[in-house]
Amino acid sequence: MRGSLRAFGTLLVVVGLGVLGWAVLVWQWEDPFTSVYTALEQRGLESEYERERKRFRPAPRTRVSPRAPTLTEKRRTLAQEARRYARRVEPGAAIGRIVVPRLGVDMLMVNGTDSATLKRGPGRYLGSAMPGAGELVYIAGHRTTYAAPFSRIETLRTGDRVTIEVPYGRFEYRVVGHTVVPATALRVLRSRGREEIALQACHPRFFATERYIAYARPVSVLPRGGSAFSLAEGNVPVPTGPPSLRRAVPEQRLGLPPGRAGLRPRNSAL
Repeated sequence: MRGSLRAFGTLLVVVGLGVLGWAVLVWQWEDPFTSVYTALEQRGLESEYERERKRFRPAPRTRVSPRAPTLTEKRRTLAQEARRYARRVEPGAAIGRIVVPRLGVDMLMVNGTDSATLKRGPGRYLGSAMPGAGELVYIAGHRTTYAAPFSRIETLRTGDRVTIEVPYGRFEYRVVGHTVVPATALRVLRSRGREEIALQACHPRFFATERYIAYARPVSVLPRGGSAFSLAEGNVPVPTGPPSLRRAVPEQRLGLPPGRAGLRPRNSAL
């Protein structure tokens, strides 16, 4: 009897040490098994996005003028391209590349924030805008599993660079700050009528009670086939998109329960 109890106690110790070791492994280097899945998905997204990039063609100009376009006209054209791209790209598809040097992130970005889509990489909330539209671009990413692109999101500092490439241009943003909100807060999904990106992950790590959101403002854009120009605040504002671009999509399209549009369920940690 004593031998059985001793063996059982030893087994519990071994299991406990194994669980502790696994927790430390995930904390420091993310979940290796789900990361393999995401790595394979990213390889597939590379070719998918390359096809989309080659297929994309700028909208034809309605009026040809001998003079160079003004900054206002450039921004208006950019916003039109962003809205056109948002209409044509399918949910779950590769839409561009996001690079965040501070986080060591250089990944293909996908269209959507449902559970299956976020396993492939950082995802754009379908109710938010595309870069260049002059509205909120809301991007969510896992923090402990599936390559954990935003695992160290709290290390972002003011001035850190975030670059997003889409078929119609490459955008550079700079981090301006962050906020922490309850998991049920939906106000963060509403655009404030200006170009900015929000990077979102669950907070704290291994829990889903809150959301950590880092905000970044635009600095410049290099349009495809054109020359770079400024998007920094203080210049002429970009014309806003149609109401349909700013309106939140139905919650069911995100694969989430009603009342949680664009956010992960409370009992599911990113």
